[in-house]
Amino acid sequence: MYIQLLYMKELNDILKTKADLPIPRATVINIFHTTTWMKDDLLLELKPFDLSLEQFNVLRILRGQNGNTINLQDIQERMVSKMSNTTRLVDKLIKKKFVNRTICKTNRRKVEIVITDLGLKTLKTVDPIIDCTEKNITKNLTQEELIQLNTLLIKLKTNNYEKQKFKSCHAIHFSIIIYVLHDVKRQNR
Repeated sequence: MYIQLLYMKELNDILKTKADLPIPRATVINIFHTTTWMKDDLLLELKPFDLSLEQFNVLRILRGQNGNTINLQDIQERMVSKMSNTTRLVDKLIKKKFVNRTICKTNRRKVEIVITDLGLKTLKTVDPIIDCTEKNITKNLTQEELIQLNTLLIKLKTNNYEKQKFKSCHAIHFSIIIYVLHDVKRQNR
């Protein structure tokens, strides 16, 4: 119980509030705050390579194709962030010469993407840096705690996937939480 109170106090300090948040709200805000912190660390490492997390994700998806082409829709389905504009991401990667775009020979309406040698070379350089950053982010957790955390996150997502009919309600709540987090972040600058 003491540990729980300590974490709640830390969250209240971050949010600059004295109000006791309901546990579900505190949990969601804490997940958002932690996600932002992790993204910021990863983006800092990707910045010298002029890559966003989404572009890095696309490059990894393309590398997994082992030299075979893949269409934009399949890339979109495999993206970590489903909200990403895949066409725009691929256009930026083309300008950087990390990927090539071709028209499908059997269906001219279909665009196919493949990673270039420069894209593969860049990933070879970036991967160890990102691996090290991920290890650094999770270094305070044991292997068992990491497994437990992943299990709980999967359980959380499974529960929410089953409740898709309440999506608009969730979207409103998440929008409010995101607004609060951005407001807190702005105040801390």
